Amino acid sequence: MRVRKKGLLCVLLCAVCLLCGCDAPEYHYEVRRDLSVYFGNADSVIQSVRTALRSHSPGITITYRSDRDNMDDIPALIKETVTFAMSETNDPREGDYIYWQYGGYELEYSYEKSSGGYEYSIYIIPKYYTDIKQEQTVSEMTADILLSLSLEGRTDREKVRLIYEYVRDNVKYDIIHKKNDHYHLKNTAYAALVNGCAVCQGFSVLMYRLLREAGINARIIAGNAVSDGGSEYHAWNIAEIEGKYYNIDVTWASLTGSDDYYMKGEESFSKDHIRGAEYSQTSFYRSYPMSLGDLEY
Repeated sequence: MRVRKKGLLCVLLCAVCLLCGCDAPEYHYEVRRDLSVYFGNADSVIQSVRTALRSHSPGITITYRSDRDNMDDIPALIKETVTFAMSETNDPREGDYIYWQYGGYELEYSYEKSSGGYEYSIYIIPKYYTDIKQEQTVSEMTADILLSLSLEGRTDREKVRLIYEYVRDNVKYDIIHKKNDHYHLKNTAYAALVNGCAVCQGFSVLMYRLLREAGINARIIAGNAVSDGGSEYHAWNIAEIEGKYYNIDVTWASLTGSDDYYMKGEESFSKDHIRGAEYSQTSFYRSYPMSLGDLEY
């Protein structure tokens, strides 16, 4: 039997084995416990998927044996695993950098019944916004940029400011491709660096990569921006200074030439930037405590 599905997440080429059963497994990640199949070695499997994502591998093959029918739980299992694989790490090429530069996958799975139970095979074909050569270019260019900014010995405040000014002054908003849903490169750090233009997502990904490479904790936040023309989807960054996080909208800085949206606290920034539900939860604010007031610089 073979089933073909499409999903919103992607994973990459590596062969892994799943351990199946009913007893609660021991693992670090809180992977779904209500499914009929689980990773007994969740940490190592998730790390393998994360490494493959970062490497832009073309697909992932997963095989496992079970004594029962797990077919209905496979999509949820894959989605949960990839979600954890894209969590934040100490590697600037992972976490949000992966999450914001891919566009889904095609999922195929099948099984063969034998005297010992069920032999399952899962194959996932991901869709990336960039290829591996483009990512190599990004790595080379970010290293050169950070070297040119002479960040050695500077304070975190100075590092954030220099990186912000570089992106603000060297990337333009991609008005031409803004409404082209088929041109995904506009959402990438590659487009921002090589083409010199991107939409808000590309600005934010580049800002994230540079900040993380410089040792600054940062995230990408998605939500809606409110202006005279109404409300539309938007992305921006938060960056940590002295234990508190501040909002940075480098896209609007590039468009307006103003620093009105640089290192802003929640009180002023939230007037026209509304976070999506994922970034408004108490648990998120607990992990990334926001300053209420603006940063003086």
